[in-house]
Amino acid sequence: MKDQKRFAALALSAVMVFSMAGSVSAAQKVESKDDLAGATIGVQLGTTGDLDASDYEKDGSTVERYSKGSEAVQALKAGQIDCVIIDSQPAQKFAENNDDLKILDEPFEEEEYAICLKKGNDELLDKINGALKEMKEDGTIDSIMDNYIGEDAGKTPYESPEDVDRSNGTLVMATNAEFEPYEYHEGDDIVGIDADIAQAICDKLGYELKIEDMEFDSILPAVQSGKADFGAAGMTVTEDRKSSVDFTDTYADASQVIIVKK
Repeated sequence: MKDQKRFAALALSAVMVFSMAGSVSAAQKVESKDDLAGATIGVQLGTTGDLDASDYEKDGSTVERYSKGSEAVQALKAGQIDCVIIDSQPAQKFAENNDDLKILDEPFEEEEYAICLKKGNDELLDKINGALKEMKEDGTIDSIMDNYIGEDAGKTPYESPEDVDRSNGTLVMATNAEFEPYEYHEGDDIVGIDADIAQAICDKLGYELKIEDMEFDSILPAVQSGKADFGAAGMTVTEDRKSSVDFTDTYADASQVIIVKK
């Protein structure tokens, strides 16, 4: 009987060790872009990071796609993936809020942000480009950026002029409010760089602004179908996207970066 109990205990221990070993995947150390081949990469679905990471699938990489950047970061912290590819400014916020994460020094990809509109909506495109030009020249865009990024963050909030005529109606902006500092939730409001730039554009053009929050990969379809007048979500101009929507002039330079555990 003792031998049977001892055998049963040993068998149970072996099963537990095997199960624990099977539940932990072998992590791949990512210290540069050169280490991405064969790694498990986390991205936000439909973003530039998703598109760029897909190129590594032919090299044996696995791309795990999440509806929110924060979900990818949590998967990284839990050891389920080896790294996250995401835009630089949101990455800085994630790194600031998580002591166990860091951003690799080498940028993954340089990019430019712009506002997207339905193809053929040339009148609104020209109006927004005109407003963006004025805002670049008078320092409005720089001031909005400074209010969210850098040493002067919080010191230069954008405020609409009191005498704005909004008789031209309402413009609907499609966004994904999971992308701090460009768009994120603050209580019941959606705030951030893109929200302020969109508000400043509407102030100049005489419109009310309505912001619709949705999944990132739903923004282009919303603009294409006319459910939204334009999309602004830290959106990178790519040839693939230009085949389905038109883009305004760029208003910000950014980069994709790689987040890893320390």
